[in-house]
Amino acid sequence: MKIGIIREGKVPPDSRVPLIPEQCAQILQEYPDVAITVAPSPNRCYPDEAYRHRSVPLREDLSSCEVLMGVKEVPISQLIPNKTYFFFSHTIKEQPYNRDLLRAVLDKGIRLIDYEVLTDSRGKRLIAFGKFAGMVGAHNGIMAYGQRTGLFSLKRMKDCLDYAEARSIYKTMQWPAMNVVLTGAGRVGQGAALVLRDMGLQEVAPEEFLHTTARQARFTILNCKDYAGRKDGGPFDKNDFYSNPTAYQSLFAPYAAVADVMINGIYWDNDAPAFFTKAEMRGEGFNIKVIADVTCDIAPVSSIPSTLRPSTIAEPLFGYDPVAEAETEPHLPNVVDMMTIDNLPNELPRDASKAFGQQFIDHILPELLKAESAVIERATVAAAGQLGPHFQYLKPYVEGK
Repeated sequence: MKIGIIREGKVPPDSRVPLIPEQCAQILQEYPDVAITVAPSPNRCYPDEAYRHRSVPLREDLSSCEVLMGVKEVPISQLIPNKTYFFFSHTIKEQPYNRDLLRAVLDKGIRLIDYEVLTDSRGKRLIAFGKFAGMVGAHNGIMAYGQRTGLFSLKRMKDCLDYAEARSIYKTMQWPAMNVVLTGAGRVGQGAALVLRDMGLQEVAPEEFLHTTARQARFTILNCKDYAGRKDGGPFDKNDFYSNPTAYQSLFAPYAAVADVMINGIYWDNDAPAFFTKAEMRGEGFNIKVIADVTCDIAPVSSIPSTLRPSTIAEPLFGYDPVAEAETEPHLPNVVDMMTIDNLPNELPRDASKAFGQQFIDHILPELLKAESAVIERATVAAAGQLGPHFQYLKPYVEGK
């Protein structure tokens, strides 16, 4: 099998890699029947020379490779017909901005395997950058609060060599009293919680968060039972919530009245209740000043209605005016500062790439080399001009209906 690592084509370019040089060398040594070629790139967190040093060949033309691996969406003009691609396509939730990409994948007979849906038999994801998205999202949310209030200054994660440097900075910080609410306890939530703990913030239970006054920097973690409840007043059931999200309503208002910073790390179903409405953001009971939306579903189909667009690593913040329901500059009075970067792990690219590549080696490569694999089949969004068996629901989306 010939595997090619493509040059990231999305603008702005991503500096992460699906396999770091040492991992490419490991695969070449352990799997004699696998060849790896890397397209040269000036933007990777690992330079071309690092691959050459590990005897991994670099070549501009990857057309001889059967499998092509990237990170972000591949521009339509760069897709090679009849290949197998691995990348995050951002199509499986029917995102309008990538409809043409999925159409092109089908037109070109490409087999698209989306990292986001590579799962085991129980539905647990096998490979993800989520932990690092949560880590950077939490860092940026706290950083934004410092900028807004002027109470402290925190170095950007992107300007740190790695997370070890960021952690050493946390030890020198003096945090003001502030309330931080973190939603979600999956990979993203766990990454965000790791950073908040490393920062030295006090972790409190949701009940204590609501009913005691902050005398120091503190945070609470909300699971779905904490922020959603049945409309009919019945008991919360997680499986029912996942199966029938329209039967539930948001219970988040008390937390919005207390929190200064919200870090959103949930996986949101399009039919699940939003945390709050635009009208509720205008109310006197809405206290949140900064929202770090790691989930980054774009409004109006989103868990947070003020996530108007993705922000960028170069310009991570924008303001949201609840009265005008419009974007503004950040840090203005009576606006909510929004951090909505959609490629957050790219601020910590070396750590994130190393962890991601190891997951690929441990869980995905052995499946890819099998004649048949349920893991690969479950993640095949399209193949040979047809939607995969688990993605037939995308047919109206592809047809524009």
